Amino acid sequence: MTAPLDRAPLSVGELDPARYGQVIGPGDAGYDAARTVYAGDVDRRPAVVLRPGDAEQVAHVVALARETGLELAVRGGGHSAAGHSVCEGGIVLDLAGMRGLEIDAEARTAWAEAGVLAGEYTEAAARHGLATGFGDSAAVGVAGITLGGGIGYLTRKHGMTADDLLAAEIVTADGALLSVDERHHPDLFWAIRGGGGNFGVATRLKLRLHELDGVYGGMMVTPVTPEILEAFVAEAEAAPDELSTIVNVWTAPRFPFIPKEYHGRPVILAMLCYAGPAEEGEKVVDRFRAIVPPLADLVKAMPYPGMFPPVNPDEHPISAARNMFIDRVDRATAETIVERISTSTARMASAQLRVLGGALARVPSEATAFAHRRSRIMAHLAAVHTGEPDVHEAWVEEFAAAIRQSDSGSYANFVAAADAEQVQNAMYPGATWERLTRVKAEYDPSNLFRSNHNIPPATARG
Repeated sequence: MTAPLDRAPLSVGELDPARYGQVIGPGDAGYDAARTVYAGDVDRRPAVVLRPGDAEQVAHVVALARETGLELAVRGGGHSAAGHSVCEGGIVLDLAGMRGLEIDAEARTAWAEAGVLAGEYTEAAARHGLATGFGDSAAVGVAGITLGGGIGYLTRKHGMTADDLLAAEIVTADGALLSVDERHHPDLFWAIRGGGGNFGVATRLKLRLHELDGVYGGMMVTPVTPEILEAFVAEAEAAPDELSTIVNVWTAPRFPFIPKEYHGRPVILAMLCYAGPAEEGEKVVDRFRAIVPPLADLVKAMPYPGMFPPVNPDEHPISAARNMFIDRVDRATAETIVERISTSTARMASAQLRVLGGALARVPSEATAFAHRRSRIMAHLAAVHTGEPDVHEAWVEEFAAAIRQSDSGSYANFVAAADAEQVQNAMYPGATWERLTRVKAEYDPSNLFRSNHNIPPATARG
């Protein structure tokens, strides 16, 4: 369902910055930068980009979209894999002007405005010996990753980012600013923990902080064979909850710390993060070192922000990708992964495996809108390329089919393109979908917020 389009026309030149925040239209300086998002294959030209400075201005932008009938895209960090942060011919509500961050070290909570990026939040919290787990990129917006779930370096120890969401302030489709938590609008609070931006614009988030003086973590590169890969994943599953592991099987880039003879060949590039004392972390990581001598070993004691590489504003990859959950990496699955990576003609091909479990799995499945608490491993298959997209799309589709097991789910924050059936059956299956559509009907009955993996209101379903 889409909102009606026969509304008042938009005259960009008449938009008042005092009402809407910074106004950036076609032809203005900064327009191209304002419409550029992380995904390199997304090239859309909105009618206007508006950067409000507070919740009141956000409400005015939402009202403008409602009155004009134009599509509304909400941008935090601009990292939406599907390019939902920008729209063609519509209104982009860019939250970059809302970067307030208040940390209460004694209470171990933080209030973050929706334009705050994960990297700046993590740096600020670390100065107090505290952390909230986001993903593995400093450039993502804290609002987007939280509303979609949030799987990263602290997931097995502390759960998803959404599990640390204590409260939020939300501008809904009718322009109301709601304070939402377990006691106030509890259905909406449930829905925004995993259901994405379907229900309104989050302007501020209250997040739980955890004590974390530092981690034992970093990058490890090893040769790869099916036997090595199977052992690596098994070790990650057997590790204590303090260790979260991202195992990438990919074609080795020309990094100076990787031996030249491995450049362009499949290797394991693993990111390991032990959220506990370094001496204990070293013992755990030594089990991985014992599988095969690493080609490069950058794992060490470090401040938690050191796990996040510097932001590269010029990075805009084009990729074909599939996201899925799998039950296991046995020898047959490992053989398929290594073989398929070897056959890709992409500039860089990868199979990323994230072992889940731990604190994520101990939260009841019905507690939030994230429906995959019992999934064991998340697999993300990607081919980063510069041309022939059909070839690479076919490669990832065949790859996904070759390793698909009993778990048919996918993680919304990592999915680029999804049809309505995938949103319903893979992202939000069963009772989760039914409840989300009812919440949508209450807070956004006209589906104003539809630039997302869309959940239609219950009354609109055929």
